[in-house]
Amino acid sequence: MSFSPRVIAFCCDNSAYLAADMAGTMKLSYPEEIEIVRVPCSGRVDALHILKAFENGADGVLIAACYENACRYIRGNIRAKNRVDYVRSILKDVGIEGERIQIAYLAPNMGVKFAQIVSEMVEKVKEFGPAIPS
Repeated sequence: MSFSPRVIAFCCDNSAYLAADMAGTMKLSYPEEIEIVRVPCSGRVDALHILKAFENGADGVLIAACYENACRYIRGNIRAKNRVDYVRSILKDVGIEGERIQIAYLAPNMGVKFAQIVSEMVEKVKEFGPAIPS
């Protein structure tokens, strides 16, 4: 039986979402298992949103943020990184691989890098198998 993971990508509207759009415009292929959620800032993604994604069947979560010092909201990407670290520790405490959540930093013109990052994320999650076995 082939496992097809569900990976949620919370993409900052000012950087990563534009990179994802560029990847599409460039007709780059990336895994269909990626579900993009457009957010105003990566810092707006709360730990509860991430945990709810797993609760609702995600096998992996990617937070795609602006580079440091490039955040329109000044510290949103730093808040996002702190939340990723926090959720990673929670996942480990309940027996789920902490590497199922990742953070990536992208600029709006990085469509190629976006496709590469999400492809690597899906492959990593495939190696783990389902987050919550059925």
